[in-house]
Amino acid sequence: MPATILDGRTLAAELRDEVAARGARLRGRGIAPRLVVTIVGEDAASVAYVRSIERAGAKVGVDVTVDALPADADEGSVRARLQALGGDDTVHGVILQQPLPAHLGIRRIAEAMPPHKDVDGANPVNLGRLAFASGTEFVPATPAAVLLLLERSRRRDLRGVRCCMVGRSNVVGLPVSLLLMARDATVTVTHKETVDLARHTRDAEVLIVATGVPGLIRAEMVAPGATVIDVGTTFVDGALVGDVAYDEVAAVAGEITPVPGGVGPVTNVALLRNVVLAAERIHAVPSP
Repeated sequence: MPATILDGRTLAAELRDEVAARGARLRGRGIAPRLVVTIVGEDAASVAYVRSIERAGAKVGVDVTVDALPADADEGSVRARLQALGGDDTVHGVILQQPLPAHLGIRRIAEAMPPHKDVDGANPVNLGRLAFASGTEFVPATPAAVLLLLERSRRRDLRGVRCCMVGRSNVVGLPVSLLLMARDATVTVTHKETVDLARHTRDAEVLIVATGVPGLIRAEMVAPGATVIDVGTTFVDGALVGDVAYDEVAAVAGEITPVPGGVGPVTNVALLRNVVLAAERIHAVPSP
């Protein structure tokens, strides 16, 4: 039997209705939820992503503003801009679009992200709270999307489930691993230095892949019936493809996310949901 598709577009539509209702409730109180996306330079992929956030925001009543800085902006300028946005009462969410130009380092700049508006979990304070399972301000959007899809899968109860995370980035791999462990999953984290990757992936009941290496995961690397979440997105010959060789893995797996149409649509809505949550907290409006 071919794998069941975990449809991100359908889930995103359901979440969009919820976010739109909460946004309308805020606007009824005279509060306009607002996200500012700070972008340094004009990376084409980043510009395209920001436009997709603008379109998604328009559908749920979240105002999205692009705050563009020149490609040669220095660290101090970027930090100052983030700190200023933290003090702007009309702004409820702030993200710093990555990748940054090569001369900028995300670690020190992220420290300037206002935690109460850090809707994509970039500030080390939020990552630390995630590590201690002690109530992070916001769960980063892509990791949140992974968990939301798993909650709609047959693996929704993760207690004791063997999970393999392929990729250890601070953006996806690390926070996803922490979220899985907080749900009592048994988690193996692998990466580019892992010896015999297939030995680990074949043991997994839930396999999550976020490496940016197209087609890295093949059918023989996946346990029959496994749930496979593909976070990778790379353009190859003009087509968007994931880290999983979809057609062959779908013949083995029990459940699988497509690329496109899987994690991506849910990520945008998860980000906007965080903006609405930030606005509710800042203005002391109870969440429904």
